Amino acid sequence: MSIGGSIKRSVIYLLATLWLLVAGVPFYFMAQTGFKKQFEFLTSIWGLPKQFILTNYATILRGNFFHFLANSLTVVSVSVFLILVVSSLAAYVFARIRFGLSGVLFTAVIAGLVIPIHVTLIPVYLLTTRVGLYDTLWALVGPYVAFSIPITVFLLTEFMREIPRELEDAARIDGCGPMRSFFTLILPLSMPGLATMAIYNAVFLWNEFVFAFILTSSTAKRTLPLGIWEYQGQYSANIPIIMALLTLSSLPLIVAYLIGQERLVKGIMAGALRG
Repeated sequence: MSIGGSIKRSVIYLLATLWLLVAGVPFYFMAQTGFKKQFEFLTSIWGLPKQFILTNYATILRGNFFHFLANSLTVVSVSVFLILVVSSLAAYVFARIRFGLSGVLFTAVIAGLVIPIHVTLIPVYLLTTRVGLYDTLWALVGPYVAFSIPITVFLLTEFMREIPRELEDAARIDGCGPMRSFFTLILPLSMPGLATMAIYNAVFLWNEFVFAFILTSSTAKRTLPLGIWEYQGQYSANIPIIMALLTLSSLPLIVAYLIGQERLVKGIMAGALRG
């Protein structure tokens, strides 16, 4: 192996190690803190607990954790499903059908990427209260879908544009119209991209806090990120219990990634190769 190749490989390993530390150290801190007593955390922040206790996890599991988990699963599942349905249909139109306003409409959709979420909090809150959805899980679905569509449409459009048009021309000769071509040809070939966007949006929405905090008020409608409020008071917070809650909250994402990592990598690689 040449000297240049060895240096390149060493740089790659160094960057991978740095990224592992960036991603792994916070998870280590979160996981090990969950096994500590409240006052032990104050005396030893980074050290391992003197005695691994399960009291914090037991307290969480006896509380409203599973209710918060069900709320998060419901909101995220419905939102991701709607995001993929709407975005895939829109991306197909922008990528495969030519019409006069295509460029203008595509630009208008992509412009949604530059809108700060916090600017929309008051209008979204007022709209939600006026339509009677405040303090319901459905109040979160609308903003989640709306703010996730621009990036999803953009990436899926670029993905679908790279699918050879010859395949669609052959399907048209066999009598397939645009909708049938979409469902029988384009959609199956876009599965790696759809899987990638499903995981991306699911991770983002699973950890979303601002809209959940603004648009819900009762404990019954809280999602997992809001469950933290049950373990903090006006002047103090039980950090080990909060860390245990965050650890349990991250487990569904870890499991989902382990199950879908092959599709995720294929989708990312496909996008890189197509680009």
